[in-house]
This record gives sequence, C-alpha cells and structure tokens, in this order.
Amino acid sequence: MHTEHLQNVRPSWVVFGWFVSVAVASLLLLAMNATGMVADQSGGSAWTVVALLVGFTLGGFLTGARAGAAPILHGVAMGLFSVVVWFAANLLGTLLSATTWDHINPAIYAGGLLVQIVAAAVGARIGSRSGRGAIPSTEAHRPR
Repeated sequence: MHTEHLQNVRPSWVVFGWFVSVAVASLLLLAMNATGMVADQSGGSAWTVVALLVGFTLGGFLTGARAGAAPILHGVAMGLFSVVVWFAANLLGTLLSATTWDHINPAIYAGGLLVQIVAAAVGARIGSRSGRGAIPSTEAHRPR
C-alpha cells in the first residue's frame, strides 16, 4: 500500500490529469452554452460548478488510476496547477496589454479552486482504489 508522500507525486501525471479535467469541463460548458443552459460569462452559475466537478473528478480518476500512489496529493496538485496556469495567463495578458479578469469576484475563484481540489482528490482516490483492485471490476462478476 502506498502512502501519501510528496516523493510519490508525479508532475507529469498531475499536468496530464489537469489537461483532461479542463478539456472535459470546457466541453461540458460548451455544450451547456450551445443548449442555452449557461448564458452568462461570469463563471458563477451552478452549471459551471457541475462542469468543474465532472471534469476534475474524471481527470483525477484517470490520474489516480495511472499513478496509483499518493492519490490525494495528486488531486491537490491538480487543483493548485490551476493557480500556476491562471498566474501565467494573467502575466501573459498583462504583457500583451490584453484585458484581464479583474472584474470577477475573488470568492468565485477561491470557490472554483476548492471545487477543483476536492473533485480531483476524490476522483484520484477512487481511481487509485480501482487500479489496485479494491473496487471489484465487472469482469470478475461476468457469467461464464
């Protein structure tokens, strides 16, 4: 059994899981926007939270199943990687004189970050347990 140690965290799987999470959440938000479920651009709607939950849970699941060790730390690192990307995007936007996201309430960012961390950690934990065989697979129960 692997324990939660920083030496077990694989940065490549953290970045991979984050990209999967953002891709799934973006796809869900695009579909919701196309159907009219999400109309505003503020990012504070309940559907945005649902998209983040689904995306980061799935990305955490894939990361936990593949990495196997330290699932909670992988999930937390995935959420914190969002801060790094947000900082780099704002820095690049400032250097290029683009508009930044300064008109959105900081509590929305903090809440979104908390949702990302919790969802990724839960998904990674479930993925890690299913990768070790703690959750029975469907093939074990298939009739012969």
